[in-house]
Amino acid sequence: MPVPSPLRALEPLNRPSVADTVFDKLHSQILLLELPPGTKMSEIEVARALGVSRQPVRDAFYRLSKLGFLSIRPQRATLVSQISSVGVLQARFIRNAIEAETVRTACRELTPSDFDALDKVINEQRKAVKAADPVSFHGLDDQFHKEICERAGLGFTWDIIREHKAHMDRVRFLSLSFASQDAFNDHVEVMDAMRARDEERAMHHMRVHLSRIKEQIVRIKADHGRYFDSETDT
Repeated sequence: MPVPSPLRALEPLNRPSVADTVFDKLHSQILLLELPPGTKMSEIEVARALGVSRQPVRDAFYRLSKLGFLSIRPQRATLVSQISSVGVLQARFIRNAIEAETVRTACRELTPSDFDALDKVINEQRKAVKAADPVSFHGLDDQFHKEICERAGLGFTWDIIREHKAHMDRVRFLSLSFASQDAFNDHVEVMDAMRARDEERAMHHMRVHLSRIKEQIVRIKADHGRYFDSETDT
C-alpha cells in the first residue's frame, strides 16, 4: 500500500516572479550603463519607481551584489559597483579555459539542426552590426555563447560563466562602440571551424575572441576611467 506523502499540494509557481522582473530590469540598466558605476541605489526609491514592495527589490539587490553589480554597505548607501579591472581579467581567464574546451566538444557533438539554429543567431548579429545596435548585439553575443554550451551538452558551463562575468559584461558592452565587427567576425570563424569539425582551429579562434578584451580595456579605461576602481591590473 503506498505511503501517503507528507507534502501538501503545492500551488503552481508563477514565473517570472516580481523579484525576477525587478532583477532583470536593474541588471539591464546597470549592464547598459543607464545606471553607471557609483550610482546610489535606494530600496525605497526603486520600489516606488517600479510600483512594487521593498521585498522583491531587496531580493534583487542581493542577487546583483552576488554578481558584483552592486556594493551593499550596511548603514551606508548601496552603490552600483565600479568596474573591477582585475575582475574583468579573471572572468576572461575563466571563460577562456571553459569555452575553449566547450567548442572542442561542440565540434564533436553539434548536429546540422544545431548549426542551423546558430546560423540564425549569426544572421541576427549581422543585422545588429549593420544597424549599429550594440544593445541587440550584446544580447545576441551572449545567446551565441550560451547556445554553444547548451547544444554541446554542457549547459552547466554557462551557469559558471554567468556567475563570474558581470564586470566583463560592462566592458564588453562599451567595446561594441568600436569592436562589434571584430566580435562578429570572430563568431563566424568559430562557426566555420566547428562546422568543419576542426577542434584546434575552433579552440584557437575562441581564445582569440575572448582575449581581445585585454587590449580593449586599455582603450575603454582611457575614455571612461571614472567607471573603474583603483585596483592594480593583473
